[in-house]
Amino acid sequence: MPIRLGYLLIDGFALMSYAPVLEPFRAANRLSGHDHYNWCHYSVDGSPARASNGVALAVDGSVADIGDIDILFVCAGGNPALFDDANTFARLRRAARFGIRLAGVSGGPFILASAGLLDGYRCTVHWEHEAAFVETFTAPRLERELFVIDRDRITCAGGLAGLDLAAALISLELGYDIARQVSDWFIQAEQRQGSGPQRPAPGQRYRVSHASLARVLSAMEEHLGEPLDRMSLALIGGVSIRQIERLFASQLGTTLSAHYQVIRLNHARRLLTETTMTIAETGAASGFPNASHFSREFKRHFSMPPSTFRLPIG
Repeated sequence: MPIRLGYLLIDGFALMSYAPVLEPFRAANRLSGHDHYNWCHYSVDGSPARASNGVALAVDGSVADIGDIDILFVCAGGNPALFDDANTFARLRRAARFGIRLAGVSGGPFILASAGLLDGYRCTVHWEHEAAFVETFTAPRLERELFVIDRDRITCAGGLAGLDLAAALISLELGYDIARQVSDWFIQAEQRQGSGPQRPAPGQRYRVSHASLARVLSAMEEHLGEPLDRMSLALIGGVSIRQIERLFASQLGTTLSAHYQVIRLNHARRLLTETTMTIAETGAASGFPNASHFSREFKRHFSMPPSTFRLPIG
């Protein structure tokens, strides 16, 4: 019997996240000479699903038509926190009860978590949704990885990580040789493990050459709600406060305090757009002492008040 795959496409899904969890299975069929996989597509209401770039994809049915399949991939993008369809959540829970493995891709894990289907499971989500995920859900065990397979739940950060996930599933089901051929087919020189990082380390992203500065940048991103003071950051870097300030000036063209604040303000913007937290709660979660100070600094940096970015309610 072929392995039956289903794809629930939520409007706003990214083609770059969807294709890597479908095309490798098609390639496995072709390269092996056997139809090991077949698939069907669903949308919430059975209408063509619209991708983030506006392309509409025809589907085989609505979420109510999800039938006898082995794995259901939930592909979502944009702002998955805005998705609130009780019928879809109920259908996903029904699928889980009938033994269908559920896989969330990119923003898909957010939707699975909203349906209560990741409680107690290890999981991952695209780094852009991480801040909102942590503030919204407490029961899932979030990990910052490319993909996570935990019992009958599969989660993937999306993008090219989907190709790594598909190769891992093909390897488990058909063996390493076919998985390797699939990777070669898609010019993938290396099959990354699920535990790999989603993003380069801060030192690489900012292209800094000093190890002390790289350690400080990492510490900043790990301490947003309760920012570390300059002395603590200097100790982490293993240098003096004066030296770390010099490194920020020479390699980043800014000050330690200014850079730290920009990181926290960007964190706050993600929370505002993807959670129902109040402005005061968002400010506190981003390390600002009070709402007025947060609103003032936010408007100064983005030229708009935080209320402009608030997640629509209801």
